[in-house]
Amino acid sequence: MPMVHLPTSVHLHYLDPNPQGQPAVLLLHGLGATGESWSFQFPALMEAGMRPLAPDLRGFGRSSFPGSWSMPEVVADLKALLDHLGLSSVHVVGISMGGAVALAFGLTHSEYTRSLVLVNTFARLRTKARTYPYFLLRFLLVFLLDVNLQARMVARRIFPRPEQEALRQALIAQVAQAHPRAYRLAMWRLARFDVHPRLKEVRAPTLVVTGGRDTTVLPEVQRELVEGIPGARHRVFPEAGHGLTAEDPEAFNRVLLAFLQEVEARLPAGRGG
Repeated sequence: MPMVHLPTSVHLHYLDPNPQGQPAVLLLHGLGATGESWSFQFPALMEAGMRPLAPDLRGFGRSSFPGSWSMPEVVADLKALLDHLGLSSVHVVGISMGGAVALAFGLTHSEYTRSLVLVNTFARLRTKARTYPYFLLRFLLVFLLDVNLQARMVARRIFPRPEQEALRQALIAQVAQAHPRAYRLAMWRLARFDVHPRLKEVRAPTLVVTGGRDTTVLPEVQRELVEGIPGARHRVFPEAGHGLTAEDPEAFNRVLLAFLQEVEARLPAGRGG
């Protein structure tokens, strides 16, 4: 499990289970999670000959926290990682917080971005009346009490069914690795994140994936991405929630691979990863 010291002053841990694969697919996790949350996608991507690359973002998982956390800093970390690995372009896939980071990366480094897959995420986190109490409680728990306490609440909301106990425990265990200050800063930055006016600048082929039962990032919030990004496609999983990549990985992986392979088929010959 590689660890690299980046010029951005971060010791970044990342999973790279198929380093000989092409093209590379950069997988960005949600708030509190780690690169391990993409383990359900690794086998499918590897079988297709691709190179899944799943970092722990600064302050999460095994990556260090240098004392600050902002979207430009996280994007800079990712570019530094790609430069370290000699990767000139990647497909960028992100869920929730990771989707916001993916969007910011695509806007900042379009030349590195082969495509974007944005899962249960947002250009701006507009809180609706029916989700306001949930987010307020999360902020109170995180900023006044304990990150791990709210992790249990979040895990129960994302994976509510009895048969999802293993998924709940896995998420709680990942959140336990997060630096508390990094978690709080990330939460604050995400609340203030707004690239809605810039969506028209996205040039990469984009797929927006929505869980129809997502109660964290509501489907109508996600629709802004589809309406704002030129040529964006939209795939809805009607029965899935916020954790759809783990809820129904086989169905998600089929959609993901079909999109990535179609994009690859349309790219100019000789464009390496």
